[in-house]
Amino acid sequence: MNKFLFWGPRVLSIMFVVFLGLFSLDSFAEFNGWQTILALAIHLVIPAVVLLGAIIAWKKDLVGTAIFFFFSVYYVGMTGLGHHWSWYASISGPALLIGILYLANWFQNKKLK
Repeated sequence: MNKFLFWGPRVLSIMFVVFLGLFSLDSFAEFNGWQTILALAIHLVIPAVVLLGAIIAWKKDLVGTAIFFFFSVYYVGMTGLGHHWSWYASISGPALLIGILYLANWFQNKKLK
């Protein structure tokens, strides 16, 4: 269980970055030429921020908890509360799960010490 609590949030955070990065692929369908590169760069800002958060969280579980809880709450606040629940579950849900796993690993490490 200890290995899962250590590697689970780290692997899931990288998978979450890749998942968010997949949304940038629609840039190729909508734009042409230099507009494609600009649109791709703009679409990749959020995955880059989440990747930075995952890198920071890699060593500090409690910081990872705060970062991914923030991502989860920020997404709900950014999109507003007028959407179907699945709208939030697809983006905010994984971030919340990752934050919970970082917190569980932090508690596990605290208990072992």
